[in-house]
Amino acid sequence: MQSVKIGILGLGTVGSGTVNVLTRNSREISRRAGRDMEIYRAADRDLDKPKGCDTSAINLTDDAFDIINDPDIQIVVELIGGTGVAKELVIKAIENGKHVVTANKALIAMHGNELFELAQERGVTISFEAAVAGGIPIIKAMREGLAGNRIEWLAGIINGTGNFILTEMREKGRDFADVLAEAQALGYAEADPTFDIEGIDAAHKLTIMASIAFGIPLQFDKCYTEGISRIAQEDVLNANELGYRIKHLGIAKKTTSGVELRVHPTLIPQRRLLANVNGVMNAVVVKGDAVGPTLYYGAGAGSEATASAVVADIVDIVRALTTDPENRVPHLAFQPDA
Repeated sequence: MQSVKIGILGLGTVGSGTVNVLTRNSREISRRAGRDMEIYRAADRDLDKPKGCDTSAINLTDDAFDIINDPDIQIVVELIGGTGVAKELVIKAIENGKHVVTANKALIAMHGNELFELAQERGVTISFEAAVAGGIPIIKAMREGLAGNRIEWLAGIINGTGNFILTEMREKGRDFADVLAEAQALGYAEADPTFDIEGIDAAHKLTIMASIAFGIPLQFDKCYTEGISRIAQEDVLNANELGYRIKHLGIAKKTTSGVELRVHPTLIPQRRLLANVNGVMNAVVVKGDAVGPTLYYGAGAGSEATASAVVADIVDIVRALTTDPENRVPHLAFQPDA
């Protein structure tokens, strides 16, 4: 059987990590997928810039559409980010009959409904495990592991930058601006940190999780969003004296009037597990009616941690390539009401 050919868009942090994981663990991954796969081509805007992976065996291009239009490529891995050219590339890939794996939470949260509809029409899959909580397989846990449950609520620390800032403020008595500057120097925060510190990144991720948990369309515009930029050192100290810790949470809850989506700073009793998730780590608690509360903890970002989720999605698609498209699991894990 011929190997499955993969095209990667973007060889930055996650793209390089994906190449490294696929290359290093190729034999084990092929055994699990039931079929060999190869990184056939990769695109990056600056081919002269040093990469974090060995690209000597990969056909490189600086034009992402070379990969989208290559008839030999079956799976496109979109790791560019944003909702501009990334959306254009994903749409074109779907139209060309290619399966898509993405780590792009903004793209899924804001345009996922139309992309999934198009993918359904063309009989291809969009997989997005890496878009939420980095290496934590939270999408698969909810979609598959908790499929027998009616999910009642979920709550999580789903932005590592914000969690790092709040942890440093509490443990070392530092001011918000000081810790933010260090987070930027360490690469945890972008030069423009707005998405992280104002809760937008977390709202993207919460939107995706809530859609899967409650069987609703993606509705990013309905999520209440509040960041951590107004939290002062005094707030952290006062919370600590009262036996609480401040954590920036994304919370989704099924209520009698609908689904509640909110991202904001939250007081959590110090004895709770979520209160003890520190640094850049992520954690999500999901409450099912049958299983009760379940906790998922791990690295919410990083090169190979996120690549772990990307590769898991690639394996799922390779396993399903011989499956009738009509019988695949829907993208958001629920069938619309007739």
